[in-house]
Amino acid sequence: MNKHISILLFACLMLTSCGLYKSYERPSDINVDGLYGQAEQSADEQGLGATSWRAFFTDLTLQALIERGLAQNASMQQIDLQIREAQEYLTVSKLAYIPSLVFTPQGQLSSWDWAAPSKTYTFPVTASWQIGSLGALRNAKKQADVSVEQARVGRLAVQQALVSNIANLYYTLCMLDEELAISEQTAANWRESVERTRQLMAAGRSNKAALAQTEANCYTVEASVLDLRESITEVENSLCTILGEAPHHIDRQSLATFQMPAQVSTGVPMSLLANRPDVRQAELKLASAFYGVNIATSAFYPSLNISGTLGFTNSAGTMVVNPGKWIWNAVAGLTQPIFQNGRIRAQKRVAVMQQEEAKIGFQQQLIAAGNEVNTAMVKLQTLQAKTSLYDGQIAALHDAVEATEALYTNNVTHSVNYLNVLTAQTGLLQAQLGQISNRLQTVQAAIELYQVLGGGGADE
Repeated sequence: MNKHISILLFACLMLTSCGLYKSYERPSDINVDGLYGQAEQSADEQGLGATSWRAFFTDLTLQALIERGLAQNASMQQIDLQIREAQEYLTVSKLAYIPSLVFTPQGQLSSWDWAAPSKTYTFPVTASWQIGSLGALRNAKKQADVSVEQARVGRLAVQQALVSNIANLYYTLCMLDEELAISEQTAANWRESVERTRQLMAAGRSNKAALAQTEANCYTVEASVLDLRESITEVENSLCTILGEAPHHIDRQSLATFQMPAQVSTGVPMSLLANRPDVRQAELKLASAFYGVNIATSAFYPSLNISGTLGFTNSAGTMVVNPGKWIWNAVAGLTQPIFQNGRIRAQKRVAVMQQEEAKIGFQQQLIAAGNEVNTAMVKLQTLQAKTSLYDGQIAALHDAVEATEALYTNNVTHSVNYLNVLTAQTGLLQAQLGQISNRLQTVQAAIELYQVLGGGGADE
């Protein structure tokens, strides 16, 4: 009868603890509707975020820089070590399923009233197997699996940021090169204007004020050339720091090498879960909390511990026996918590609340990700729309400069003075620099959209 009761009790325990063996599944009430706001959503499940960085950045010079950064960057090397650390802890959790063995040899000398000492020795090997509560070891292993995955996703996040930073600095250098070229050409043009104004003053068709103002503007442009050269050195040094290299010149092409994807698509919102490391981290935190609840629940169930000893000794009972004898023993114990001052229940309640916190954090991370996608899309569309406006403005200012200079040079009545020329030339320079800046911002906006969609985390 007692045997049947024990079997029935064990079966009940197994049935009531079956929830401890369930794997994490994403909660069905997580809302992903309307995450992108008014941004266009494609039917593509992945969208731009699924594109490898090699396919997104087609400039071979930039690709070589990214490869060096991934291989040499200190943060990448550190995160690789953290992944290996997490894998070691996972190995430990897997080994918890097998018994532990301890070898504790002992020797003893004992004497009574200074008589010849007796000698004893023991060579025992002790094995212990802590099976633990039902499902506790399994959930601990699952939680360790999640920790390894979190480390891997953390690496993707570091790689994403690294790829984007290298690309942004690279194209910033390309922009500075173009600004430097325009500024140097403008400085040369201003030098010609100074000489032409000097000649006009000698012919009585200009004055000292016009010459002085022209020279002052020329000095301003020449000073900006020096500033641009300094900025180039600073950006090159920043890029070298990321690459883990000493300061040196960075080879580069031009802004024109960046090819905007023919069709920029965001993919459906759920694709964020597959590509964005921060969203994946938030869900992994929720998964870890899920297994934490299971571990806390397992504390309510019996814990089984098995231990045994097998060894060789020359002491059996009270007499010293040589040669020695084999000894062994085995012990099994079952522990069922009954009263723990509310500690186990409190731990379970805390674990459930931590799971709910993680769920709220996951939902909020999704909302934040969707807002970032919407912002990046609007920013990119705005900058693309401004491109044609800058083109038109520069074409008009080119005509204005040519016409104004011709009128000033050939106008005997001085109806067009030197201020008109200076205004036209300054406006052209500012528009040209603005156009280059807008092109860089457009490239950076595309990189930002690529990053917020989860791109850059994988090579292929």
